[in-house]
Amino acid sequence: MRVCIVGASGKLGQYMVEHALDRCYEVVGVCREQSVGKLDAFKGRITVIPGATDDREVIEKAVAGCDSVLVVLVPRGIHGYSTGTAQAVLDHAPQGARLVFSSGWHITLDGKDVYSWKLKALVKIAGPLAKLARFADLDDQVEACRRVFASDTRWTLVRGSDLEEGAGQGLPVWSRHVGDPILESNKTRRVDFALFMVEALENDELVHEAPAIVGRQTPSALAHAVGE
Repeated sequence: MRVCIVGASGKLGQYMVEHALDRCYEVVGVCREQSVGKLDAFKGRITVIPGATDDREVIEKAVAGCDSVLVVLVPRGIHGYSTGTAQAVLDHAPQGARLVFSSGWHITLDGKDVYSWKLKALVKIAGPLAKLARFADLDDQVEACRRVFASDTRWTLVRGSDLEEGAGQGLPVWSRHVGDPILESNKTRRVDFALFMVEALENDELVHEAPAIVGRQTPSALAHAVGE
């Protein structure tokens, strides 16, 4: 399988590169030119396409001939970075390609998610402050995901809980709605988030799903595990 990883130089992206290489996938990584050095550990093992991930020409070149695309949607700045990235991938990925995007829990597919007061406060307070500082725009990520949901591609949107570093604990568990008891612990190892993204490429049951995930060894996952 030939897979393009958009946002490969970030922490999540680098873990996805590792998981993809472990599966002997051919990897094409996209990252900003100033971040190329972060991928030196993979030199000679992957193809790196430098450029902004919302640059349509960069994305068109990177996804050419790819069977699948993994996308880290980052609401960087206030100029539609996430939306531009998502739209470029939707427009240029080969027909029938498997597309897996990442976001936070604040994204909702059907409006049935139930959010904690902490998460609602974070989005309501931190979101506007980040936009005022011209650092990030959560509304941009919301719009990017809306376009993904409306597309006729073979998409999945993986919604991550609070992330932490540490040794992998295995494939995270998931549920369709934030607020479901199994997700209560709200913690996932970043390396496992990346694992779920890569595993989703070959899981057709996740097509047109927006799974919210949590670490499989967290208390809520252990308490509500089904079929273990």
